[in-house]
Amino acid sequence: MNRLRVGIIGSGMAFEKLHYPAYQELSDKFEIAAICDVDRFKAEFWAQKIGIDPQNVYTDFREMAARKDIDLFDIMVPIEKNYEVTDAVASIAGKPIICEKPLAPNMRQARAHAELPRKYGIPVMIAENYRYNEEIDMIRDMVRTKKVGDVLYFIQNRVVNFPEDMVKDKFPAREWRQYPEFTGGALLDTGVHDLAALRHIFGAVDKVQAFGREQDMDFAPYSVASVNILFKSGIVGTFSFFSAGKEMQRPLIGLRIFGTGGMIYLEERDCGVINVSHNDGTHELVSYRPQRGYYNELLNFYNAAAGKEPISVTPEMEFGDAKMVFDILKSVEEEKIVEVDRDYDYIPIYRPVRGDGIYHQL
Repeated sequence: MNRLRVGIIGSGMAFEKLHYPAYQELSDKFEIAAICDVDRFKAEFWAQKIGIDPQNVYTDFREMAARKDIDLFDIMVPIEKNYEVTDAVASIAGKPIICEKPLAPNMRQARAHAELPRKYGIPVMIAENYRYNEEIDMIRDMVRTKKVGDVLYFIQNRVVNFPEDMVKDKFPAREWRQYPEFTGGALLDTGVHDLAALRHIFGAVDKVQAFGREQDMDFAPYSVASVNILFKSGIVGTFSFFSAGKEMQRPLIGLRIFGTGGMIYLEERDCGVINVSHNDGTHELVSYRPQRGYYNELLNFYNAAAGKEPISVTPEMEFGDAKMVFDILKSVEEEKIVEVDRDYDYIPIYRPVRGDGIYHQL
């Protein structure tokens, strides 16, 4: 199959730090053909860096979407724009789309976004990189194959120092994140990653019960949210998301999964090692390559375009991830247990792709 010609919509930090490096690594499969940003200076900077002719630079994505020589569009805009831009591009271009997570700023638009593939008859992938990260696939497979016996429960603590990161060259430095026009602020923007990973590992969620500590800062309604989760499989656990401070001790709490025969421990996303401890005293260190999700999601999209495999993270699946965030906020606000998923979510096909006995998602 020839290289796919990509139209980039939004040339901000997500493009610079996440998507562009993956496109470089997959340059035999993708060609960036045009770029659009409301800030023309930024778009022209990237056009020059990539080697795109100035005539392929746009400030209005609708003009670019009308081009017939572009094979797909990659949308990286502020969260409050995700649904409306994706819907507009789909209606104009009728071409495959990649859209950054989460798929929408609120429940109403999330439901509408989930219908876009059927509405327009086109493939849409949501770039939820945690569902494509090696460590999450590997832990899911460990749970599925009962590497530590039957899993009983888990604990996960995620800490993000949003106030400090606002003054660094990091994602919280963006004004639209500091004064969000989307439900849940940092919980929807960042916490959705961890919830997507937990759903990827354990499957559909039955109920949540959540509590929050209110704060005055605009980036999130709660400095911390603590959530009790019951999965439809019967697994229970606690997830806490602290977005306004530091976790100073090492090792971090991270993600700890307890089974009848042992425990799986991931200290943090970038540590590169999954710890597996067995009740008989034996111990394994399983290595992985951190932050391969951006590469894997683009490769999945390319293979889907070639008819070799399905898109793993569809808007229908990402709707469940976003809905869980909205349900957590509802549980905090209404002080009650909230039902999440009505049905079991999509179960992907597996195939072995490494020599370590681990099976990975197509």
